Amino acid sequence: MAPNEKAGTVFEYAPAPESRAVVDIKSSYGLFINGEFTDPAGGRSFKTVNPATEEVLAEVSEASTEDVDLAVKAARRAYTRVWSRMSGRERSKYLYRIARIIQERARELAVLESIDNGKPIKESRDVDIPLVAAYFFYYAGWADKLEYAGFGPTPQPLGVAGQVIPWNFPMMMLAWKIAPALAAGNTVVLKPAETTPLTALLFAEICQQADLPAGVVNIVTGAGETGRAVVAHEDVDKVAFTGSTEVGRAIAKAVAGTDKKVTLELGGKAANIVFDDAPVDQAVEGIVNGIFFNQGHVCCAGSRLLVQESVAEEVLERLKRRMGTLRVGDPLDKNTDIGAINSAEQLARIRELSDIGEAEGAGRWSPPCDLPAHGFWFPPTVFTGVSQAHRIAREEIFGPVLSVLTFRTPAEAVEKANNTPFGLSAGVWTDKGSRILWMADQLRAGVVWANTFNRFDPTSPFGGYKESGYGREGGRHGLEAYIR
Repeated sequence: MAPNEKAGTVFEYAPAPESRAVVDIKSSYGLFINGEFTDPAGGRSFKTVNPATEEVLAEVSEASTEDVDLAVKAARRAYTRVWSRMSGRERSKYLYRIARIIQERARELAVLESIDNGKPIKESRDVDIPLVAAYFFYYAGWADKLEYAGFGPTPQPLGVAGQVIPWNFPMMMLAWKIAPALAAGNTVVLKPAETTPLTALLFAEICQQADLPAGVVNIVTGAGETGRAVVAHEDVDKVAFTGSTEVGRAIAKAVAGTDKKVTLELGGKAANIVFDDAPVDQAVEGIVNGIFFNQGHVCCAGSRLLVQESVAEEVLERLKRRMGTLRVGDPLDKNTDIGAINSAEQLARIRELSDIGEAEGAGRWSPPCDLPAHGFWFPPTVFTGVSQAHRIAREEIFGPVLSVLTFRTPAEAVEKANNTPFGLSAGVWTDKGSRILWMADQLRAGVVWANTFNRFDPTSPFGGYKESGYGREGGRHGLEAYIR
């Protein structure tokens, strides 16, 4: 990014890289089944790369249908013989132990997450990994109190949970899935995304370190075929998926007519709504956090900015000034605000939809930005003059691209915000508490933030409406999906 200019002075930022020495990346990884790392039955593997450099990090085993079957059988044995018979108090000890080990190895996990995913180290270090530990601590507290959770006097686990997680928050999505499942007494077969498998495999080592009984957690790596095998396995009692709406529809069809319990957390096109009485500087920071956090690789990203007409010019002027200070570059540099796009495929989609937005007549702007020569990069971008009909206002771009629309009245803001097939989240910026409550009641979104954005807490449920999926993760509600 261009140097930051203030009062005629140019500030150059010296690199402040985090050391890679804290991470030991192996040349190859096996599958984690029944408490041990094993070679895949088919002998196939795939490469995982550093999106910031395109460096091959490791060869990772690709699980076949046979491997998934072995993992599900291991999970069933552990459920029947050990985990479901264990008292909630004993299960909670394992969850607490895992949480403490995550804290002890937090730096290692954060660095590995940034290397394999591309997100800035300050996000993985200060947001992702602390939240991962917090979710395990939170659900550890529930493990011996399930009868007080409102699910009846003798709540029972479902059995084996098949879980498929995305690449944008690898460790956090793992925690959202595994922690409540184990607390409720279930065992797990988890498939991480093929572009970001390394922290899940490090978590497998943490399970070993915590002496978690063999088979309670199994991790099978691979691409779409592996995920389909997990979802379709006849001995899986519960399916939990976070990812694209397209894949979510396929999963819903695959499990239709079965007894499997399902939660789907899918795409989003969140509206971030700024009224004329909002504190502008605070709102601008919320807009930046809403769309540029994690390179916009966030299902609940505030990718549609709705600004009241009377303050639209001022908000846009300050937003562009703030975007000019964002630093794009090495994810391991502690100064970096925007890291690498996760993959070449995702970068191609971001470019395609951005080019379409420009061709449709929207005004495109990015601050001066020198992108690295290698890796997958895209500058922070804002589109103005956007209409509801534009594809960039309707389709999930999943990148650092913001579409700006305007409104005159609260009713018009609600109408535009709800004019989407998605319904995962929204943000409201105003000084009036009564307006916040009214907007929250009118907006068809699973989460509505008031004068903030992208705030998460283990005690609070998260999930969507419409094509953003169904079911909730987090809080007491997150346990319900794993209890019969």
